Amino acid sequence: MRTFTEEPPRFAGTRPVGTRTEREASARVRQMFSRIAPRYDFLNHLLSFSLDRVWRRRTARKFRRTLRRTDARVLDLCCGTGDLTFALERVRLHELRDAGSHRTPLFGTDFAQPMLDRAHQKAVAHGRSAIFATADALHLPFADSSFDLVTTAFGFRNLVNYEAGLREFARVLQPGGELAILEFSEPGVGIAAAMFRIYFKQILPRIGAAISGSKEAYSYLPGSVARFPTSAELAALMKKVGFAEITIARWNFGSVLLHVAKLPPSKA
Repeated sequence: MRTFTEEPPRFAGTRPVGTRTEREASARVRQMFSRIAPRYDFLNHLLSFSLDRVWRRRTARKFRRTLRRTDARVLDLCCGTGDLTFALERVRLHELRDAGSHRTPLFGTDFAQPMLDRAHQKAVAHGRSAIFATADALHLPFADSSFDLVTTAFGFRNLVNYEAGLREFARVLQPGGELAILEFSEPGVGIAAAMFRIYFKQILPRIGAAISGSKEAYSYLPGSVARFPTSAELAALMKKVGFAEITIARWNFGSVLLHVAKLPPSKA
C-alpha cells in the first residue's frame, strides 16, 4: 500500500487531511460518506439548487443508444444513494417504451454501506429493478469484459488512486465499451464563475456542515476538487491507460465536467 511521504501529485488520488497511506485515505473517505448518508440526498439537491438532477439526467441521455439495448450491461460505480443509476434506468425505460420487457438489470456499487442502504430503499419505494452491491471501485468483483457501459458521478474524485481506478474500469469493460466520469472541477473565469467559486468554497461547506453534522465532509469537498486533475490532465490519464475517443462536456461555468471515452474494439 503506497505511503504518502509528501503532498502527492494530483494524478495520484484523493488524500484527506491527516492520512498517510492509501489505506488510511480510503478508510477516511468511507467513514465520511457513511456518516453523511442520512442527509446526503437532501443536501445534494439543496446545495446544487437541484442542478445535480439535471447533470445526472444529461449524463444518462448521452447513452440512449446503449440503454435501448435490452442486453446492455451497465455498471454505475461509486453510486452513493443511486441517483445516477436511477437516471440511467429511467432513460432505458423511456427508450424501450415497454416497462415489462425483459432486460438485463443495471448494477450500482459503492463501498459505503449506509449509502447503499438508502439506494436499496429508494429502489423498493419506486419499483426500480437496479441491483446494488457493496464493492470497492479499485477491486471490483466482476470478471474481465463484463460491461458495455461504466459510469460514475461525483465519486471518481474520491478514489485514492486514479490510475488504478481507470485500469480497473477498463478491465471490466468489454472492447468497444464506454466510460463516463461526471465530476466537479475548478470553475472557469468570469464574474459568474468567481461568484460560484466563493459559494462553493465558503458558503457551501458551512451549510453542509450545519445540516449534516459533519464539518469534515463538507470542508473536504472543495479541497478535493481543488486538488483534482484538470480536464486535460484527466483526459491524458484516461488515454494513458488505454481509453480513446475522449470527449468533454462542461456545465455550470466549467465547475461540472463529463468525460466520456471508449475502449478500442480490441484491448490487445
